[in-house]
Amino acid sequence: MRIGYVRVSSLDQNPDRLIEDLKAQQVEKIFMDKISGKNTDRPELQKMLSFIREGDVLIVHSLDRLARNLADLLTMVQELTGRGVSVIFMNEHLSFEAGADASPTSKLMLSMIGTFAEFERSTIKRRQQEGIALAKERGVYTGRKRSVSDETLQKVKDMVQQGIPLAKAAALNHVSRSTVYRYLKIQTEEE
Repeated sequence: MRIGYVRVSSLDQNPDRLIEDLKAQQVEKIFMDKISGKNTDRPELQKMLSFIREGDVLIVHSLDRLARNLADLLTMVQELTGRGVSVIFMNEHLSFEAGADASPTSKLMLSMIGTFAEFERSTIKRRQQEGIALAKERGVYTGRKRSVSDETLQKVKDMVQQGIPLAKAAALNHVSRSTVYRYLKIQTEEE
């Protein structure tokens, strides 16, 4: 069965051209998401992944319609071809054949995508670390807002000093035990 997948980023974008392109490829069923592609947690994508079977062909307009980052794309293509599904990206003229039938060129392309995915992840991480360091230098970045007030933490400490087990004192103040331990450790380090 030939299956199409369409994703547009917002309700304002018109998917008609993408759908027409897929129909020209004789797809029998189309799954369409009107949502950001920032992750793979998209309702129609998940339905398509559950629906698609060995021997099927998935046709997508372009790489970025299936996944926004290369790591997700690589994982998805490998999962689909491993399940016996061929994947075709119309815009890029790329096709990845199912299972053992994968051509050397397809394997090379997947390897290259994987290499770029790794490069992309490391570049993003490095930029993020540089940005945080610069923000800290300017005094702008202070980390995440504390989830427990000093008053609540003091209540827990007082209860523990009165002989109440830490886990119970934390629960009575609607704070997890690990959070209390973390804040106690931070306070000890600051003193």
